Amino acid sequence: MSNFFEKTNNETTDNSLWVEHYRPKELDNYVGNEHLKSKVQTFIKTNDIPHLLFHGKAGGGKTTLAKLIVNSIECDYMIINASAERGIDTIRDKVRGFASTVGFKKLKVIILDEADYVTADGQASLRNVMETFSNHCRFILTCNFPERIIDAIQSRCQTFHIIPPSKKEIAVHISSILGNEGVSFEPKQIVPIIDSSYPDIRKIINTCQLNSIDGELKVDVDSIIENDYKQKIFDILKSDKNAKQKYTEIRTTLKDSRVTDFSDLYSFLYEKVDEYAPNNTSGVILTLSEAQYRASLSIDKEIPTMAALIEILTKIK
Repeated sequence: MSNFFEKTNNETTDNSLWVEHYRPKELDNYVGNEHLKSKVQTFIKTNDIPHLLFHGKAGGGKTTLAKLIVNSIECDYMIINASAERGIDTIRDKVRGFASTVGFKKLKVIILDEADYVTADGQASLRNVMETFSNHCRFILTCNFPERIIDAIQSRCQTFHIIPPSKKEIAVHISSILGNEGVSFEPKQIVPIIDSSYPDIRKIINTCQLNSIDGELKVDVDSIIENDYKQKIFDILKSDKNAKQKYTEIRTTLKDSRVTDFSDLYSFLYEKVDEYAPNNTSGVILTLSEAQYRASLSIDKEIPTMAALIEILTKIK
């Protein structure tokens, strides 16, 4: 889905969804990634940007930063969700059409969200558009998996890894949102929400809004843990069930999670390795390390992850 924006002075920030209402509009309010802020501040001061590629984990702030930039400079911009519009026709028609026409401002910017979903033909066409119209049109690409972006596009962009804020930074941010919304809470209540969804800030905020009832944060800890696929897999590995039962339940949990990036699972299982593999921690750690590498080279990351979990099952008998 694509949207074209001509900025006016009457834009409203009202939104019933907290994740949108509290999306930072100014660089000072952007949480985390201090290493990037000086660069972005330069872009804003000069009212100019190069082609940019932001990559990192889902919900970590890539799209927020892209929108913050275009709202802070004089430009007309278009946002395209590439996971929904990923083919060459989108690039030829919508992207080229917007880039080639005269705009209201001197600079045009196209935000291509989830650009790693664009097809190979689409990326080849995009490369030409980026080069042809670079004098007045710039691109901000966001993606979870930069290895899916062809080298010709990567070489035309300044690439930045968007690092999720720390749990402490997110806790401060969430506390501020709850305070602004007049929701009473105990600090310990937000801990399981952050732990279960970190580093997905978007999901953490949505969960807080869902659990805010009649001006009070009412957290069902058991339900949150139940919905955390990482915790489920850990519990299965640690259980007394036989290997076949564990395999079946792990595979179902992995598929039902609908997760596409399992790096958080590797970190979680590494942290907990002494609890579910006390007799073979070194063997399991080596398996996790190899799985991370294989997953980084794979399009479908569920396959190497499931393979690693099968291997772990053989090592914790």
